[in-house]
Amino acid sequence: MCVRRPLAFAAIIGLGFPGNGPQIPWIILMSGVSAVMNLVSMVARTGRRGRLVTSLIVALGMLGVLCASPSARAASFQPLEIATKSGVHVFSVEMATTEKEKETGLMHRKELPDGKGMLFDFSPEQQISMWMKNTYISLDMIFISADGRILRIAENTEPMSTKIISSGGLAKGVLEVIAGTAQKYGIRPGDRVAHPLFNGR
Repeated sequence: MCVRRPLAFAAIIGLGFPGNGPQIPWIILMSGVSAVMNLVSMVARTGRRGRLVTSLIVALGMLGVLCASPSARAASFQPLEIATKSGVHVFSVEMATTEKEKETGLMHRKELPDGKGMLFDFSPEQQISMWMKNTYISLDMIFISADGRILRIAENTEPMSTKIISSGGLAKGVLEVIAGTAQKYGIRPGDRVAHPLFNGR
């Protein structure tokens, strides 16, 4: 899923993004490769095979950490509550706060468990436009105003679509959950969301 803003959209059209998600900067990758090669050369000169094998394992492990994409790293989750007529429903959400995180969103994810989601921080409150480019799973997008009230819900979004999905008013956050969540839990516009993003709640 990708946020579509005038500047961000121009960047996407002009430069494009890799199909397999965010990439590690080349300077970091090459530094890691160089460190491994230097270590191999140094230990090889000592003629100690045991130490060479051990050092290679450690060095390759460090390089693997460097090369791991952000999407592969463990994400931190925060609790979020939605109060509906049927009761209070608790979700565990990833935060998308940086421009890169908001542009990437849930792109390339193959699944999203029930009760999980991603919360986009668009502070300050503003008109928001979203789309489903490079997003394989259908979602419910819940647009939330600064006071924590649900402004609009776009249910069962179309995977991979570049059709614009608008907030329909000023919103501070967008909660993305798996399609069918709003219907399953009876979530409706006007329901209140409790999370620190909204008026410190």
